Amino acid sequence: MSNSESSGGPPPFKDVFHGDDVEQRIYGTVLQTREPTTASAIAKVADCDPKTARKYLGWFCELGIVTHHDGHPATYERNDAYFEWRRINQLAADYSVEDLQQRVRELSSRIEEYEDTYSATTPASVDAVVAAESSDDRTIDDVYSDLGDWATARDERTRYERARQQRASAETEEVSG
Repeated sequence: MSNSESSGGPPPFKDVFHGDDVEQRIYGTVLQTREPTTASAIAKVADCDPKTARKYLGWFCELGIVTHHDGHPATYERNDAYFEWRRINQLAADYSVEDLQQRVRELSSRIEEYEDTYSATTPASVDAVVAAESSDDRTIDDVYSDLGDWATARDERTRYERARQQRASAETEEVSG
């Protein structure tokens, strides 16, 4: 059985947008870009006409999904701030203030454990090689894994706290309004 025929796995990368309409293909292509990219390059990956790509990219710019950079040629890139905002709004909609507050506490506790373990306030201030060499029970891979988890916990705590504040503010407005 070939990879494309196997069940349960992702589609082969070259066929990642198979079956999607042109808007979904352009959106998916934008999500995968990591640097400003021309409409023609996006159109090539999305398998559509550059004029069609420009039309959808303009619409995505209006929505805040992508950022347009003037130049010759103009380029477009994913607006990470939009996706951060969207994630926070979704958390605020899905969870109560109490649930969000509990998650902030859990993440804060995990962060404090890492701070104690590594005697540091941020993962960036830890020299992974030195930390692994000075530990009897942690390999370099363990330290890198901890540092990645620690950084993720810090980012997530910020998101959950912002969502908690947003949800609390909305509930206060509902009560007073």
